[in-house]
Amino acid sequence: MPTFDLAAFKADIDATLARSREAFDAKYAQQLNELSGLSRAEIDAISPGITDLQKYDELIAVVKTASRHNASQAELKNQIVALGDIAVKIAKRVPSLVGILV
Repeated sequence: MPTFDLAAFKADIDATLARSREAFDAKYAQQLNELSGLSRAEIDAISPGITDLQKYDELIAVVKTASRHNASQAELKNQIVALGDIAVKIAKRVPSLVGILV
C-alpha cells in the first residue's frame, strides 16, 4: 500500500484554493457568488436527488473555469447548456446567469 504524501496533498489543496480565489476575483465573480449562495433547498426544488448536487458542482466548476480564462458569455452559455437541463435550471436560479442563458 502506498504511503500518503502529506506535502503533496497540501500543495494540491493550496493550488486548488489559489485557482478558486482567482476565479472568484475574475470576470464571473458575481455569478460565482450568487451560485455559491444557493441553498440545498433551492437546488432540491429543481428535482430532488444527488444528481442535482453533482450538476451544481459541475456548474460551479464550469463558471470558475470560464472566469479564470476570461471566457465570453457565449462560451459560458455553451458550456452550461452542455451540462444538461438540470444544470441550466440551476443556473436560471442565479439572476446574473439568466441574462447569459437567454
